[in-house]
Amino acid sequence: MQKSRSLEEIRREMKHLLVESLALENVVPDEIGDAEILFGEGLGLDSLDAVEIVVLVQRNYGLEIVDEEEAREIFQSLDTLVHWIHDGLQAS
Repeated sequence: MQKSRSLEEIRREMKHLLVESLALENVVPDEIGDAEILFGEGLGLDSLDAVEIVVLVQRNYGLEIVDEEEAREIFQSLDTLVHWIHDGLQAS
């Protein structure tokens, strides 16, 4: 699949995907910090957004997040999500 993607490319793509797909109002992709917390006081995402992120990751990177506990770790921040995607692409 897209093995040669750098962390920075994935980070930039995910910022844009999150803003566009989740219709985040008043959020500019470049203003999202790399260590930004995705839920709660961070970007303020909720459980419906989590489902949408799972779909985004599967559609754009061919990776599946199936375990709820794993998802909690992956979705801690933008950075943990990006690293998980990068590692998954390298392993596929």
